[in-house]
Amino acid sequence: MKKQLILFYILCLTLILAACGGAANEGNEAAEPTEETAETETFTIGVIPAQTEGEMEGAMDKLQTVLSEKLDRDVSIEVYPDYNGVVEAMNFDKIDMAYFGPLTYVVAHHKSGAQAIITQLIDGEPFYHSYMITHKENPYHSIEDLLANPGEVDFAFGDINSTSGSLIPSIELQDRGVYTSEDEHQFKSVRFTGSHDATALAVQNKQVTAGAIDSAIFNQLVESGKIDGEQIKTIWESDKLFQYPWAVHKNTDEETIQALQEAFLAIEDQEILDAFGATGFTKASNEDYQSIRDAAIKQGIINE
Repeated sequence: MKKQLILFYILCLTLILAACGGAANEGNEAAEPTEETAETETFTIGVIPAQTEGEMEGAMDKLQTVLSEKLDRDVSIEVYPDYNGVVEAMNFDKIDMAYFGPLTYVVAHHKSGAQAIITQLIDGEPFYHSYMITHKENPYHSIEDLLANPGEVDFAFGDINSTSGSLIPSIELQDRGVYTSEDEHQFKSVRFTGSHDATALAVQNKQVTAGAIDSAIFNQLVESGKIDGEQIKTIWESDKLFQYPWAVHKNTDEETIQALQEAFLAIEDQEILDAFGATGFTKASNEDYQSIRDAAIKQGIINE
């Protein structure tokens, strides 16, 4: 009798443990992320510093609201302190989308498969130039004048990863035999200011003799009164460059891409447009940046 009672207790205990295990498994299954919860996670965007910190805050807040409404999910936009930080954030899956310079885009595409989907328009065209600028009081009217005596010139680039502020002008100066790197050149000095507006101010305030800058951002700085255009003259202009892309993570679904494109194409808010020196937005693709990719390969920034 006692044996039967003991067996009965063991059977009951087994059934209870089995029931608890099943409940635990059900709880674990419920905790796993579903497609619905994934869609409600915050969509994160990293932005390169087209202008210095603080200049873009209001525009980014507005853009965040526009995109949140279109995607029907929270959107978070962060302006990074330097260009490379945005590339690495995409590379390590920290962001879903990024606003890159053309050079940082081709690097990000090479490293992590980022895909360009949107770019900005300037007066209806998706192009801009690299400028070399100098103060109006300097006796230079062309790049030939500037380089006649490079040992007298203090030259400024923007961010080292900038297309118009570094890559394209450095190739031009390299081809003219006066520049190889920050440490190897024929100038009196070379510096990297970190942003286009910092370069413009350095030229205007005569802290440097000349500098390289994005044409669209330069024009926007003049129009907004942040730079006195009458104090500065352009002494060199590059060929056309395809505008800065907005690129998504390689795993982004087509529905999200379409929603993002529709949202950008509809933007008319002047503060948002001005933050990027833009007059509107248009669709873009990876193929639009082949010339920048070729330049990056030439400089050994990426491998074929």
